[in-house]
Amino acid sequence: MTLTQRIVTIALCALATLITRFLPFLVFSPQRPTPKYIQYLGKALPAAIFGMLVIYCLKNVSLFTGSHGLPELLAIAATAAIHLWKRQMLLSVAGGTVFYMILVQWVF
Repeated sequence: MTLTQRIVTIALCALATLITRFLPFLVFSPQRPTPKYIQYLGKALPAAIFGMLVIYCLKNVSLFTGSHGLPELLAIAATAAIHLWKRQMLLSVAGGTVFYMILVQWVF
């Protein structure tokens, strides 16, 4: 990519990010109530997205070769334990990820 192409790509990515961040505030004004289906999506989608991420992360785990999925299972258990203990999503995900990386780099 040329320098101009890089600048245009970065500018378009920044613009797309800004639009997706500010568009809801422009579409849904504080004077009107938020539609029920938008409220439903706000409650249902986060869990659905995390479910899809878990499936995506585990899709190539082989239970019959290598470490038999043990690091992944332990990392999921650690993530769940941290979340039950602290109830902070970012801490849970970060802690589980760090624990998994430690397992695959030094243990398995």
